[in-house]
Amino acid sequence: MAIRHKRREKQSHSPLGNALSIFILIALGTFTGLPLVLAISNSLKPLEELFMFPPRFFVRNPTTDNFHDIFVLMRESWVPFSRYIFNTVFITIFGTIGHLLVASLCAYPLAKHKFPGRDLIFWLIVTALMFSNHVTAIPNYLIMSKFGWLDNYLSLIVPAIAKPMGLFLMKQFMEQIPDSLIEAAKIDGASEFRIFTKIVMPSVKPAWLTLIIFCFQDLWNLQGSNYIYSENLKTLPYALSQVSAAGISRAGATAAVAVIMMIVPITIFIFCQSNIIETMVSSGIKE
Repeated sequence: MAIRHKRREKQSHSPLGNALSIFILIALGTFTGLPLVLAISNSLKPLEELFMFPPRFFVRNPTTDNFHDIFVLMRESWVPFSRYIFNTVFITIFGTIGHLLVASLCAYPLAKHKFPGRDLIFWLIVTALMFSNHVTAIPNYLIMSKFGWLDNYLSLIVPAIAKPMGLFLMKQFMEQIPDSLIEAAKIDGASEFRIFTKIVMPSVKPAWLTLIIFCFQDLWNLQGSNYIYSENLKTLPYALSQVSAAGISRAGATAAVAVIMMIVPITIFIFCQSNIIETMVSSGIKE
């Protein structure tokens, strides 16, 4: 019976079926990547090709003039282009690290400790997920104004740290860690901080890598013009958005701006995605 069962398994994975599956995956992957290819192609098109009708998907006469125009326009600004880059990198790094630390430290007691009001706190977190950034924009502005944080990096970093999505994600992942593993560590004399840093955080690596991707992407594309008014504190997306505000004459530079803003988030995503897949395959925990 076992031999027949093995033969049936081998027959179910026929070469034709495998080839068809690979073909479908390649086709779907190619279709998914078309917007990225189109964005890169548009950034290399001269102005006459951008307005050609019917439009062409691939560029025929590639040029880097669109990228050169961006740097020329940025050089004419009285604030150095490097200052915009520094502002965005500073806000993105500290906002992402702060959000990861706060979400992880808050999620651990909610997931692995019992205390009065725990269910109410989690219910409030789930309720907060229902509100989009547009709904909370005015309350955030009033809070930042009350604390005197307008026109300051804190007006963009603090709201990013307090987002409920990361806390919810970390809490759900931490609940999957066996309680027996934590109890064994306590019996061995490990402190709560040691358990958190040496057992809990390595076990939920897929969660905080995913959290880094989402938080980094949100902050990298954040303009923050509602909270920051000084030109030397404004972010790179805001500066680049002014390039595209000139209209048709800067259509090529606008296409190049889209590619520039995509490069860093895509790089971070590719790096974290490989780690997530590796972690999910090699470090599963079972009770």
